[in-house]
Amino acid sequence: MAITDKIYLKNHRQIASQIGTSIPKGAFKGATLDIVFTGDGLAEVDEATRDRLLEFVEDFMDCDCDNAPYCGHPERKFIQYLLELRAQGMGPDAIVDIMGDDYMLYAYPGDVLSFLDSAVRTLEAVESLAEVEGDREMEGEARDAKRTLAR
Repeated sequence: MAITDKIYLKNHRQIASQIGTSIPKGAFKGATLDIVFTGDGLAEVDEATRDRLLEFVEDFMDCDCDNAPYCGHPERKFIQYLLELRAQGMGPDAIVDIMGDDYMLYAYPGDVLSFLDSAVRTLEAVESLAEVEGDREMEGEARDAKRTLAR
């Protein structure tokens, strides 16, 4: 299961109550994207919530694809956001706190830790494959990225 399947709307019940309809708790679920992140859904929530949700839309859902927001770009951008927070030295608890402050999103720190551990293992595999292939540049990039995430 992808990490984006484990990212939830903080204050989910309050948001559902404000827009007057039931929505999935998952931030990247299709129905959530349809209801919450459309103009109609955003118009119904309080100003503080609207501001955070609009920041989420602007930062992750700004895409010109025909299938947007169902093209995969929002999920990839969000994964990049998580990796950048880790590269800045944030641990799982701090990452959860920051994404809550930035976008009113929540995840369990253990899920974030598992995601980061998986990313490190993937980079180890890339590093090993690059070494076997003799691609020193890719080997070095994977090693550097792994060190950044593993610290």
